[in-house]
Amino acid sequence: MKKTILLGLSVFLFWSCNNSSEKSATHQQEETHATHHHEESSEAIELNNGEKWVVNNEMKPFVSKGAELVYVYVQENKTDFKELATQLKDQNNQLVKSCSMNGKSHDELHKWLHPHLELVKELENESNATKASEIIAQLQYSYLQYHKYFN
Repeated sequence: MKKTILLGLSVFLFWSCNNSSEKSATHQQEETHATHHHEESSEAIELNNGEKWVVNNEMKPFVSKGAELVYVYVQENKTDFKELATQLKDQNNQLVKSCSMNGKSHDELHKWLHPHLELVKELENESNATKASEIIAQLQYSYLQYHKYFN
């Protein structure tokens, strides 16, 4: 199920970014902002000698559920981004409470987690639907980054 959700999220993200051969200037600016925001707000995550970091099993369901919430929100063209923010915040709170990791894997996870938490906070505080959509796109990217670096 996790692989299906990740695959669906990946396909959707790549499809939506490559759906048109002509990207509008606005879309290009949004992508640049999303990438810039991500790079600005965190150090680069490193792999574990070329391999993904192992995340404790008790933490994984909360990341998976968060990714699923975003995926379903986008796929079903939902509009209540405040509710999505509340649901993501709940998953993140449970993720943090379940953290029993330590060492380098813990440090690398936090390089992903801190900017991710900030995005959820931004979504929670946003009142403009267009800006909320941009944040949701950044959250999709955040979950893709998680799966790139962590098992």
